[in-house]
Amino acid sequence: MNVPAQSLKRRIAMLAVIGVIVLASAGPVMAADDGDGVKTSEYFNWYWLIAPIGSVLALFFAWRFYKEVERANPGDEKMQEIAQHVTDGALAYLKRQYKVVAVFFLVVMASLALMAYLGVQHWIVPIAFLTGGFFSGLCGWLGMKTATLASNRTAQGAKEGLNRGLIVAFRAGAVMGLVVVGFGLLDISIWYVMLTQVFPLLGVHMSLVEVTVIMLTFGMGASSQALFARVGGGIYTKAADVGADLVGKVEAGIPEDDPRNPATIADNVGDNVGDVAGMGADLYESYCGSILATCALGVAAAMSMIGLSQSDKIGIAVKMLTAPMALAGIGILLSIIGIYLVRCKDNATMKQLMGALGKGVNGSSVLVIGAAAGVCYLLLGGETMADNGIIWWRIWLSIVSGLVAGFVIGKSTEYYTSYDYKPTRGIAEASETGHATVIISGLAEGMKSTWAALLTVIIAIIAAYSFAGGFQSMPLGLYGVGIAAVGMLSTLGITLATDAYGPIADNAGGNAEMTGQDPEVRKRTDALDSLGNTTAAIGKGFAIGSAALTALALLAAYVEEIRIGQDREGTQAYSIRYEDPKAEEKVEVFGQVFNIGNAKISTKFKGDKHATPMMIMDVDKAFIKQFDKGLCEGAVVTPVDVERGHYNISLAYQCGSDPAVTKTFPAVAVSKATLTDYMRFYEVYLMNPKVLCGMFAGVLLVFLFTALTMQAVGRAANAMVIEVRRQFKEIPGIMEGTGTPDYARCVAISTAGAQKEMIIPSMLALTVPIAVGLLLDVGGVMGLLAGGLTCGFAMAVFMANSGGAWDNAKKYIETGALGGKGSDNHKATVTGDTVGDPFKDTSGPSLNILIKLMSMVSVVFAGLIVKYAPIIGDLLGIN
Repeated sequence: MNVPAQSLKRRIAMLAVIGVIVLASAGPVMAADDGDGVKTSEYFNWYWLIAPIGSVLALFFAWRFYKEVERANPGDEKMQEIAQHVTDGALAYLKRQYKVVAVFFLVVMASLALMAYLGVQHWIVPIAFLTGGFFSGLCGWLGMKTATLASNRTAQGAKEGLNRGLIVAFRAGAVMGLVVVGFGLLDISIWYVMLTQVFPLLGVHMSLVEVTVIMLTFGMGASSQALFARVGGGIYTKAADVGADLVGKVEAGIPEDDPRNPATIADNVGDNVGDVAGMGADLYESYCGSILATCALGVAAAMSMIGLSQSDKIGIAVKMLTAPMALAGIGILLSIIGIYLVRCKDNATMKQLMGALGKGVNGSSVLVIGAAAGVCYLLLGGETMADNGIIWWRIWLSIVSGLVAGFVIGKSTEYYTSYDYKPTRGIAEASETGHATVIISGLAEGMKSTWAALLTVIIAIIAAYSFAGGFQSMPLGLYGVGIAAVGMLSTLGITLATDAYGPIADNAGGNAEMTGQDPEVRKRTDALDSLGNTTAAIGKGFAIGSAALTALALLAAYVEEIRIGQDREGTQAYSIRYEDPKAEEKVEVFGQVFNIGNAKISTKFKGDKHATPMMIMDVDKAFIKQFDKGLCEGAVVTPVDVERGHYNISLAYQCGSDPAVTKTFPAVAVSKATLTDYMRFYEVYLMNPKVLCGMFAGVLLVFLFTALTMQAVGRAANAMVIEVRRQFKEIPGIMEGTGTPDYARCVAISTAGAQKEMIIPSMLALTVPIAVGLLLDVGGVMGLLAGGLTCGFAMAVFMANSGGAWDNAKKYIETGALGGKGSDNHKATVTGDTVGDPFKDTSGPSLNILIKLMSMVSVVFAGLIVKYAPIIGDLLGIN
């Protein structure tokens, strides 16, 4: 097999060098002014170095495990030949997919550049967007290359013993896990240093709030790439799988991995591009999104504290920002330790195999709990933090709640999808009465299984919010929810390894079947494959659970981007419309007040360097519209509580010969507005039609997206079924083993189908949040994100668990139960598995990307919504 290991080594070495440069450049010698008298050196905390060191460590061990897999025995010539077919097909698909994605990224970058030109977005965002997508795609590419390298080596390892096959497959999966956490944390570290240390030297100054929000926007690039990878890869793999199952197994009566089955190579290719590259891109954006959202929430919480100097606030903010990054860095080290704990006996049962993987995952999680206590004590301990409501051991309990939630969701998924337990065996037993009852039973078990994940997330959110002090301080509670998501994903290096292991074991089984290995080898690969089905289902449950917590954190972080958008708009409006620079000398309290739409104003106080954008609360909109027409008689700003940013604003206007009308409204400075202030200003309450309609739009998007991806699989699978039937009919000698199927044709059909079908669902996910925001304003977007999160989470759990249970019900019968392979019972469960394929591998896992992508798109386009939604609302008469 010709895999450019040196190229991989050079890339990782190059990025390691970048990491060293990051460390060298991160010292506090840089002392540019951020514009408010605070030195950018104060944005740095030495504990932060754990993050880039952890990222470089992850990349080093990824390379080391890659070399271990590469040195493993590749098997005989036939095993290598089959593996090369799969490798060629997977690389060809990813190349075509990346070409399509590249066009999309260019279009979006141009849109973001236009937004920057219009002044509603920072000019750095288009570049940040590109880096997020690039690293996400690179992780998928490297993971997929390693997985294809490992399939025949795992099959050969199974010839030598069950433990050897497990180690080869798991170490290959670990490459995927470690490049995801390594590149993710490296990308975050580089951007943090660039924005806080390098850019100020070039004259680009930003507040720490703006730094964290800009960093958050590169998650949109990662989410976009992940969606294309998941949807496209899912369509590819399931089109091939359905064709192989329906025609090969049911109609022709041969195994799906039989070399006579024309779709078998395409099926094995699909396992890699969908379940390895797709899952890697998915969890890359979850990992980065959770860390970045928590950083933004921590900074926002610190900046909202009362009675502290700006320097003290920044000191607390940097510690709260550093905590999730340091936790992620330590999690990498502990994941590596867990990877080395995975091994088994050669005669291990399925339960013992699960125990072998559980030892690694659970061992890492227990170690992380202890390490998290140390991180919280060192960074969030002390009297100053406690005096401001930050209790280190309570933040630690929030982290523990995330870890426990991940464990519980994984166990509940295992219970509902493994054939060792009653639910999946019940689906298999339903095959006694035919295909329809298998479908009914699988749907019912999938729906029922959602209670465990939903209840777990409910408890985890309440616990994380409460432990962090949310019922006393909402910003701290939201920070607790965010860091709970980081805790859940802190061991992603090993958790993702268990997920990527599944398709590698599946491909190894296919390789053994197609090359005619001894029945004992196939028995071992079947055991590894069955374990892989369960671990893949657990991985999907884990990804969905982390998506729920991450999306909630992003929902709160969205408000911070609204703050930045309002501040940017207010400052620009003032600089454009302020005509009398001496006005502040005429009025004791303020210089000028300008209305800039939707009750947002900008004022300049005497002695201030900059304009102070404000929001007018409880506004009389008719009055404000008159004021905005330029019939201004006067405006007076009266301080109420300057430290909290509270003022009274008296506005007066005169129409014709009528007496002047004056009204007074409460106002809040945008820089000091709380989340509650924003909910009040944008009227985010349940009975607001904009919010309610936004929630319905979120539910609508989930169902429409699911339907489109299911239909896409159906159309692509239809083409595959027709092609496989044609080959059985027209190519002589296939069934006798004397004719060679046209594998390449089936690969081409899956590739073309996936490329065509992934575009509309993906574009829908990207455009709906923008359209809803422009029509229904911020309240509508909040409703959209809430509706999409709650509905999408439940739907994703249902589909993933139903699909996993149907698959393992089939596997259970293939062990010899209920008539075994070829029986009517087996055929009925094959139908269930065919229905479950797009459930668990296309639509279900794509939904957890959807709910995060909606949040990311909303964050990136928040400035556009702030500026233009009020204008559109006025035109439509819905303001």
